Amino acid sequence: MLLAAGLGKRMRPHSDPLPKPLVKVAGKPLIDHALDRLAEAGVERAVVNVHYRADAIEQHLAGRTRPRIVISDEREELLETGGGIVKALPLLGEGPFVAVNSDTLWIDGVKPNLVRLGHAFDRTRMDALLLLAPTATSVGYTGRGDFRMAASGRLVRRAERDVVPFVYAGAAILSPALFADAPEGAFSLTRLFDHAADAERLFGLRLEGVWMHVGTPEAVADAEDAMVASVG
Repeated sequence: MLLAAGLGKRMRPHSDPLPKPLVKVAGKPLIDHALDRLAEAGVERAVVNVHYRADAIEQHLAGRTRPRIVISDEREELLETGGGIVKALPLLGEGPFVAVNSDTLWIDGVKPNLVRLGHAFDRTRMDALLLLAPTATSVGYTGRGDFRMAASGRLVRRAERDVVPFVYAGAAILSPALFADAPEGAFSLTRLFDHAADAERLFGLRLEGVWMHVGTPEAVADAEDAMVASVG
């Protein structure tokens, strides 16, 4: 599941003439960075949800065959991350699936992080396994983090005034069980992460490499510098 329906308000003016997933970083649209990662990990079919400037995204993806694209159309109502996945569940099958934000960007270490996620997921213990980036070494991120992670990998959400060492890097493996009691309509996926954490079924895997938070026009340049440095 590739989440590509957001409005991208913080990326303006870049996202005024085109949707945020089509904003280029190092000469390649963000959505292609994400889809290339999925293809490299062996994903053959990707469900992509669309809302804002949906036609532009569909046209851009029309010629792609790896992975093969299936569109989940949200033109009538923006459903946010959680609601968007609920709408797409009939297209995703009955088993666990990879969910990736179309604007997430990272430089892999020795082994691709999506492959590492797949190997680490244990459906007997987990409803969700999140890829987490260390806040201290992430490019362009200035927040207070999202989670604490126990030695077992189990996650605890950051309390309001705390500072924690890990931020969600926008990629995860999710079980359909996570959505068993999901609300109708638009809602954030973080709501279900909180429920899974309460049930001790939310886990994390530390990203190997460098994660880049590309949320603003200024962050695009920072990400491009990091990518150049990684191959220099």
